[in-house]
Amino acid sequence: MTSVDRGVSTVAGSPNNLMIPAAFAAIYLIWGSTYLAIKYAIESVPPFLMTGARFLIAGSVLYLWSVARARRATPATAASPIPRGRAWRDAFIVGALLIVGGTALVGWAELFVPSGITSLILASTPLWMVLLEGMEARRSPSTRVLAGVVVGLVGLMILIGPALTSPGNGGHLLGAGALALASLMWSTGALYSRRVARPASPARSTGMQMIAGALLSVVIGFAVGEHRELSIAAITPSSLIAIGYLIVAGTLIGFTAYLWLMRVSTPSRVATHAYVNPVVAVLLGWGVLGEAITVRTAVAMAVIVVAVVLIVSAPSGERAKTDRTAPVPRSRDSRRFRERAA
Repeated sequence: MTSVDRGVSTVAGSPNNLMIPAAFAAIYLIWGSTYLAIKYAIESVPPFLMTGARFLIAGSVLYLWSVARARRATPATAASPIPRGRAWRDAFIVGALLIVGGTALVGWAELFVPSGITSLILASTPLWMVLLEGMEARRSPSTRVLAGVVVGLVGLMILIGPALTSPGNGGHLLGAGALALASLMWSTGALYSRRVARPASPARSTGMQMIAGALLSVVIGFAVGEHRELSIAAITPSSLIAIGYLIVAGTLIGFTAYLWLMRVSTPSRVATHAYVNPVVAVLLGWGVLGEAITVRTAVAMAVIVVAVVLIVSAPSGERAKTDRTAPVPRSRDSRRFRERAA
């Protein structure tokens, strides 16, 4: 059993005290830096094909590693550990939402939007997360949640306001719209990932989701003609380094930590990475790429953070009621999943 498997296997009990803060640190700090890495990566590699390559490599590493360990740990006469059927269906749904919609679309949007602004728009993710949780619970949002949504929309309008009135700035506005859609798709995929049957090997499940999302990203890349823009000889060293960083840090570490936290923690707590990511991204964009931090950007950042705080800081009893509406697959469901995957 891998360290990832050991961590997720403790969901029924108490997760390792060190693994939880380490996982939160990964999605707080590492993901805050991935916006800058994506900016360098798409300099010479189109975004959908770059995302496909990134997740295909990382997903294959996780999947093959988990299969090899399973075969060493079970008798040679045991059934094949290769999942199929429902397992791959769920993997493609999660991959489409998290990787294509929530990641590849972000890379495409960064063709038009600075990395720091990108992170600020994506700070609206907790807004979607809590609203979707409320819809699942079939209850109206509280007054604090509604206030947070309104404040969040005000913050986004402050941020992208110039694009709405400035002629010739359609690309920036289109990119901002794509980021808002990416935020919604990511939130939907994150919540859906909590409902899929829990596999015997969480590392393999994560690898499957990465592979599925990567294949879908590559298909979309070819469909929109990115293969005609790609020149292997023209890929810059900075793009290669950025892609390598995204594979190891952003995907193998950050993405795996995120999916694990979605199983052992609550969506509202996991969504707090949106507090820190924009600060890290804006500072890196300013220090490395020279992206300006204007008064408008600073005000928008403050307003968006206030909106997120209003929503995520709902009374603990209310959060608990929402969290109880997210059923955790029972042991019988897990056995059934393993039987189908075998």
